[in-house]
Amino acid sequence: MQKPDPASIPTAPGVYLYKDTRGRVIYVGKARVLRRRVLSYFRSEGLPAKTRAMLSHAASLDYLTTTTEKEALLLEASLIKKHRPHYNIVLRDDKQYVLFRCNPRHPFPRLEIVRQARRDGARYFGPFTSALAARETWKLLHRAFALRRCTDRAMKNRVRPCLYHFMGQCPAPCMGLVTPQEYNVNVRQVCDLLEGRSAELLHHLRTGMEAAAEALEFERAALLRDQIRAVERTVERQAAVLPGGGDMDALGLAPGERGLALALVFVRNGAVTDGRAFYWPGLSFEDAPELLWSFLAQYYSQVTPPPRVLLPWLPPDLETDPALDAAPPTDAEHVSAADQAARSAPDAPPSGPGSRADAPPAAPSAPPASAIFPTVVSAAAATAAASPEALPRPALGERELLEQTLGDRRNGPVRLVAPQNADDNRLVDLAQGNAREEAHRQERGGAQDILTRLGAALHLPGPPHRLECVDVSHTGGKQTRVGLVVFEGGRPERGQYRNYAMPDSGDDYATLHAWVSRRLESGPPWPDLLLIDGGRGQLHTVQRALREAGHEALFPLAAIAKARDEAGHADRRAGNVADRIFTPDRVNPLPLREGSPELLFLQNVRDTAHRFVIGRHRRARRGAALSGELMRLPGIGPATARLLWDHFGSVEAMRAASLEDLRRLPGIGPAKAALLLQKLAALQ
Repeated sequence: MQKPDPASIPTAPGVYLYKDTRGRVIYVGKARVLRRRVLSYFRSEGLPAKTRAMLSHAASLDYLTTTTEKEALLLEASLIKKHRPHYNIVLRDDKQYVLFRCNPRHPFPRLEIVRQARRDGARYFGPFTSALAARETWKLLHRAFALRRCTDRAMKNRVRPCLYHFMGQCPAPCMGLVTPQEYNVNVRQVCDLLEGRSAELLHHLRTGMEAAAEALEFERAALLRDQIRAVERTVERQAAVLPGGGDMDALGLAPGERGLALALVFVRNGAVTDGRAFYWPGLSFEDAPELLWSFLAQYYSQVTPPPRVLLPWLPPDLETDPALDAAPPTDAEHVSAADQAARSAPDAPPSGPGSRADAPPAAPSAPPASAIFPTVVSAAAATAAASPEALPRPALGERELLEQTLGDRRNGPVRLVAPQNADDNRLVDLAQGNAREEAHRQERGGAQDILTRLGAALHLPGPPHRLECVDVSHTGGKQTRVGLVVFEGGRPERGQYRNYAMPDSGDDYATLHAWVSRRLESGPPWPDLLLIDGGRGQLHTVQRALREAGHEALFPLAAIAKARDEAGHADRRAGNVADRIFTPDRVNPLPLREGSPELLFLQNVRDTAHRFVIGRHRRARRGAALSGELMRLPGIGPATARLLWDHFGSVEAMRAASLEDLRRLPGIGPAKAALLLQKLAALQ
């Protein structure tokens, strides 16, 4: 790529996007001063190999200016998540983790499992990376402490206690069988347990059990005994690491033979509650500073950060480049030597009794920023740029900028710190041990090897990191749906699944042909491989639709079809592993061995797409059936039927609705609500 005209580059903070010849974003970066940052990529020497490779594929450059550096940081994280650029360090697994939520403002709070914390006054506990483990804990807590499980709407519409009440696991607040004061005793005990105050809770429960036994209240004593056992089973999984308590996340890095691993340990109320590990192939330890800053910005854009985040060391500011500072300034970029010296001074390492003595070889002095990507001095160092009015205020360092941004998300202060004492050292050691295990597990085998073998088997240009699979479902041509599932790095990305409502048609070929235009309208990111559930006919239909749209070579195609039995029909027997894979340039299917890892992986992707689209089709069919049932009643048209279905979700809930419930619906007045109540009461 040719060096752009400096006058065409703004001097404000913002984000720059490098694109290839096909218009795909291949790198996203932020800058305090866009002109200085972009021009640093075109130095005559000193560019890392990674940067030179990116520039060799770049064909154009776009800019998005912001008013502050904080806005640029948030915009960079959002664009990386959207475009998944090839040359960025991308957090592939950025799903929302499981949290427990309890709303103390409700007279009868409910402990529920959610995926996102909101600023709604409720209390949140977690996170838990394993939804299965969280649900087991949730069930255990409900068996030990009687709390309601039903939603607010179901509780309001109940006319008799639920089954859990008769099992002794719900005090039936819906029927007024318990007062809010009595109910909230269990709520406080559950919150104490989830906050880590298990010792006080166990002491209170044991005292109550002994008192009940002495008073010959054996049923109450047995209930308290079961609660003690449940608490002990819950806390025995947690390892106490901070005697004084406290919440923090600890990060550890470990290089492998072919990549770099990062582990995250969650500490809540002084105990390790969970952890998570990530792996990036192709990175080395010299990429650690960029990895740490990029990970923090991307990960905590979706997860509420704790008040303290412990890093193995404080990386240098990526926009403080000693190599650039040493170079003579251009006419438009005069930098004071004193300002440069102040900005380029590295952070002092922690000292004293709490300093790390057993850190990894690279931890005491982090890799130089110039080894990662070309960087520039801060905006405060540029005292005479082409637009001086754009540079009046001192710039924030990378650490200060992240702390402010994360603090805004948490609605409280957040500190990014290096280890300060022996407890911090133990946490970092724990995180680094998990990172080493993750690097070993990933390099010993796994999804990346399967993708490499799959790319070779299908004669693709490289491993299909992003794989999309499409399937069609309908019943007699009605409620036709096309489902699209996405796998990235060999793992499903459920947040990117898409359900397309298509015109009713029993012709799968016509539906697929029409769907292609819908997919092209959605735009990038484009898949490295589009897998179609079907045979040669479906494959040629999609290929023809792409050719007619002028995008025949946009991405590779393949189709997966059931093997044939002795009679020449599709073999749909359970356990069949002899599916056939078709590609556009072959008449016969690919010679993939039955039960091979590549074929099993494609079958898993196809089955995932099939389950997804079947579920969406059945949901649409149920909605149509319910709407049809409602529309049989005089005075209820499609709009009202849709409104009732969206709000209540079932006939039983509609029949149980009160007049006030119906009046609260948008567009429903008192007269229409009374008419609906009468008609719904007669609905069988």
